[in-house]
Amino acid sequence: MERHSILVVDDEPQIVEVIVAYLEREGMLVESAGSIAEAVGALERLHPDLLVLDVTLPDGSGLDVLRSASAHNPRIPTIMLTSRGDEADRVVGLELGADDYVTKPFSPRELVARVRALLRRTGEGADGARNDKPAHKTRVGDLEIDYSFHEVNVEGVPAALTATEFQILALLAENPGEVFTRSHLLDRLGDDSEIYERTLDRHINNLRKKIEKDPRNPAYVLTVYGVGYKMRKA
Repeated sequence: MERHSILVVDDEPQIVEVIVAYLEREGMLVESAGSIAEAVGALERLHPDLLVLDVTLPDGSGLDVLRSASAHNPRIPTIMLTSRGDEADRVVGLELGADDYVTKPFSPRELVARVRALLRRTGEGADGARNDKPAHKTRVGDLEIDYSFHEVNVEGVPAALTATEFQILALLAENPGEVFTRSHLLDRLGDDSEIYERTLDRHINNLRKKIEKDPRNPAYVLTVYGVGYKMRKA
């Protein structure tokens, strides 16, 4: 059984101790960092499967860690830890590529559930489960999606999608013309998280910025007003 590595970035020892204990109980390999400098070094050394990141760190914003992580691996699944009043940071974090967030104070069991759900959704489940996308490519206009390698090209130029953005795009592209409500999308993505539902529109907006010539007038991922989203037919 494959053991997946988690990097926890938080400067509060008590919180880190609890998170590490709960994740290790699930059979995961966990390391921690308490500052931006430690986190960046750990990212380069460990190449973790998932990042748990506090927004507030002693030497600056945890969003700087997310920027560094995204520069090296835009697909690294990330869960942010935020305070109740940090809405602006949550929005910026999601735009930088975070997949989910948990608001402090939080239940350690809830965090573990979100970690496991995100690993499953991005094909990095604790049991080593493979991603069940078919080994083929799909082309819609100038957009090409390679399911085998989780790569997307727009007019031949790679688009650096996060893990969640790729999952959304792949699902829509496999069913061109089919309208997905938000709840239907969440069901098909395999995550029933309330937090993820609140961030779905943000992920789609970020996806459009990366694949559309004009994100305000999308040509690929279309909004069906009052219903949900669909991929245009090729």
